[in-house]
Amino acid sequence: MSEVPVKEQRVTKQRLAISAALDGLADFVSTQELHRLLHERDVRVSLATTYRILASMADDGLVDTLRNGEGEAVYRRCSATSHHHHLLCRNCGKTVEVEAPAVESWAAAVAKENGFTQVQHTVEIYGLCPECAAA
Repeated sequence: MSEVPVKEQRVTKQRLAISAALDGLADFVSTQELHRLLHERDVRVSLATTYRILASMADDGLVDTLRNGEGEAVYRRCSATSHHHHLLCRNCGKTVEVEAPAVESWAAAVAKENGFTQVQHTVEIYGLCPECAAA
């Protein structure tokens, strides 16, 4: 089996600034929120470039991406290096990375029962974090 060649990305000031900003964030952020944050830090990058770089980073596996409660794509540099899922607070956006072996087993079994191969899946669980539930 041959390996897929990794696409080389140009290292630009904008890409470095976006990467650094993501490193400093704990929770998922939308492209527009990240763009606003960069401008507050006097980093000159267009919204279109921010979208393009985030999409490229997601394609390269450098950030996780998912859809928030409004269906908007959000991004985060995740600490987990293996396949994982997320618990997301609908109120404050707090995110917890979780490994879910039961989900992995279930997905593999369902795929096998239906004759599917090369299966991928995404599971995101939305709720209220303890702090928001207590408020």
